[in-house]
Amino acid sequence: MERGRRTTVSTFYLEGALEPGATAELAEAAAHHARVKRLGVGDAIRLGNGAGRLADGTITRVGRASVAVSVGTVHDVAPPTPLALYAPVGDRERMLWLAEKATELAITEWHPVMFQRSRSVSPRGEGEAFAAKVRARMISALEQSDGGWLPTMFREIDVREAAAVQGTHARYLLDAGGGRFDPSPGARGAAVILGPEGGMEPAEREMLIAGGWRPAALAATILRFETAGIAALAIVRAAHTPLAEGTDG
Repeated sequence: MERGRRTTVSTFYLEGALEPGATAELAEAAAHHARVKRLGVGDAIRLGNGAGRLADGTITRVGRASVAVSVGTVHDVAPPTPLALYAPVGDRERMLWLAEKATELAITEWHPVMFQRSRSVSPRGEGEAFAAKVRARMISALEQSDGGWLPTMFREIDVREAAAVQGTHARYLLDAGGGRFDPSPGARGAAVILGPEGGMEPAEREMLIAGGWRPAALAATILRFETAGIAALAIVRAAHTPLAEGTDG
């Protein structure tokens, strides 16, 4: 677990501004969490707004439906190097797991992509209700990992739209027939796309390559999409993030 030398305290997400000296009101879910953690008046916690601010706080009241926190020192967190994940629409639980772990690895964008083989998956993760579940899972992961930035979520797109993505980021298509996956730390960000259960159709692969996505392989074996996604994101983050002292182990 990579926490450096920080003292372990519970972190709660609070949307909106965090200002020193203010009183923050956390909602019912936070109150439940506080009771489960046996937190009470006077206990120190951490607050994060998912937009680059973390704050030290002290609980001043615990109710059944809310928790009041006095906001202390506020810390601004630099945004991570851009890292976009173009995740396949697939099995709901596997997508939720991928979203959670991807948030821990500080992705900056989440783009669900509907592939041809996505349509044969049931139950699959799509629609507004599922997007709300993804966001809730991301918030939980942000709290657990003490992260400063919540990923930006985008609407579902098809492969043609994904192939047309432009920008200065290095773009990697996870593909067993691709070259070695070796992201350059000199790039100004990265984007990773991967196919659904059963893989992408040859025409979809060719469309993405024609659009500038670079095929890259992770292993000699066939990986589940959530395994491939997490492995690739971890490699990119390791290439782009200098480790601070005391983060080993």
